[in-house]
Amino acid sequence: MVALSETPQLWGLATAQLWRRFRRRVRMGPLYRWRFTGFTPERVLIAPQDLRPADPQLAEEFYHGRFALAGRVVETGGRSPFLVEPPNAAWQAALHNFGWLRNLRAAGTELATANARALLGDWITTHGRSIGGPAWAPEVTAQRIIAWLQHSSLILAGADLRAYRQFMRSLAMQVRYLRTMAAVMDDGEEKLRARVALALAALALPVASSTSRSARRNLEFELVRQILPDGGHISRNPLTVLELLADLLPLRQTYASGQEAPPKALIEAIERMLPALRFFRHHDGSLALFNGVGATMPERVIAVLRHDDIGGLPLTHAPHSGYERLSMDSTTIIADTGLAPPVTASRDAHAGCLSFEMSSGRNRYIVNAGVDRYGPPEFRPLARSTAAHSTATINDTSSCRFSTTSGLSTMIGTPIIAGPTKVNIERIEREGAIGFVANHNGYVRPFGIYHERQIVLSHNGSVIEGIDSFFAAGRNPLRDTGAEDVVIRFHLHPSVTITVDENGLIILQAENDDIWMFSATVQPFIEDSLFFAGFRGPVKTRQITLSLNAAQRPEVEWQFTRTTLGVYG
Repeated sequence: MVALSETPQLWGLATAQLWRRFRRRVRMGPLYRWRFTGFTPERVLIAPQDLRPADPQLAEEFYHGRFALAGRVVETGGRSPFLVEPPNAAWQAALHNFGWLRNLRAAGTELATANARALLGDWITTHGRSIGGPAWAPEVTAQRIIAWLQHSSLILAGADLRAYRQFMRSLAMQVRYLRTMAAVMDDGEEKLRARVALALAALALPVASSTSRSARRNLEFELVRQILPDGGHISRNPLTVLELLADLLPLRQTYASGQEAPPKALIEAIERMLPALRFFRHHDGSLALFNGVGATMPERVIAVLRHDDIGGLPLTHAPHSGYERLSMDSTTIIADTGLAPPVTASRDAHAGCLSFEMSSGRNRYIVNAGVDRYGPPEFRPLARSTAAHSTATINDTSSCRFSTTSGLSTMIGTPIIAGPTKVNIERIEREGAIGFVANHNGYVRPFGIYHERQIVLSHNGSVIEGIDSFFAAGRNPLRDTGAEDVVIRFHLHPSVTITVDENGLIILQAENDDIWMFSATVQPFIEDSLFFAGFRGPVKTRQITLSLNAAQRPEVEWQFTRTTLGVYG
């Protein structure tokens, strides 16, 4: 159910979305069609670099008609992949955005080059002459423009005049179309990427000086608006930082290769985002699972950080993004201490306030469930819930409310419409110990309860002490109404083995790593859980749970202690 107080906000979002859709239809109609035709540039002046890792083995799979994209494999049986029935929208978008060109280029064979040209020509024949449908979604078009520019040498080197002109004509048409549609795109990462694509096109293709200035100005506006002072993104999604850097770094390099200085906003955004990316990275190279992050290949993070000229240690405090990082010796803790993103940028955000992840060495021990990026959509609400995070839930309720009104979800998705409105955070730094104490009011409206969490890392990273507290306004004790049931969850990474020794201590161990022991002032239980962020989809795992009545026991202490391999090995 949606509260009456939230109804105007929902209808406001829906009205804004309807207005954007109307403007898109108008801009795709006869009044604007003339803008999509015009001068065809003779050549690509410069090909931007592609920083995303490639898999040359996929080139042969493509040649044999097996298209592995977005977690799905489709066998075309000799037909054009652009004419087969797509298994889902994600696969369809991945096919039409042409990011797979990097795999064909990495193969470095004449066969892969010929196949790339054939597939591109096939797309122009089947979808390139009539604007509309999923292939022309603005966010897909932006990705396709970037891919075509980055791999233009693969397509154009040795191409005959007819294919050359066909490529340039289609590319110019797509740029003009995106230039028209970018202003009416939904807020967030894809809109910024569209501005990146148009800025790249203004550098790589001969355009009027007014067009170049406009592309630069619009890019700067989105960078200032979307990239936070600590380098995070307004969506609070760590993966978005990685994805945008993979586009912004080549853009900076393209500016440097030309005769135009990079915009100040671009330079400053990159300089903030690179330390932020290090902030969210565990020692195994993967990103922490907050606000829409699924499985990430460490190679992708390394490929971006390789362009960090400054290097150095990551930040320890990201107040604008709403995260804390504690690191001592080989132990790292990353915690969510922030509010939900703006409602227009919260379609993938999670109810994970005060959740944390812990890694030791190159192994992750305590995690959030993450998301299955390409799996069934019915898993998404569960993955976004507070119960899927290593924090406390009250009365089996999430700390945020999501819009799930069926009539509106097709228009506005399922953004966060209510949740914590205030998080108080204090950093703890004393000799031999670092930590934080934070509380939020996400449970005040439904239950009148504040949740506070303190985590302190000490003893060279071998001891983690936590305290979860629950209280009423003014830090007054809670009244026992029978509606203060709390469950504190510690989700374990699937690689962690969990056992209980003869003294009742819970023992955690990852392969060839130190052992961690868990204890608490209430009886811990071991229960089943799901880890959605597996590379092959969701997998079963375990979780440690602490159950209590917050009115009867307003505070619970817990501790993780690292011991050497030989003690329990």
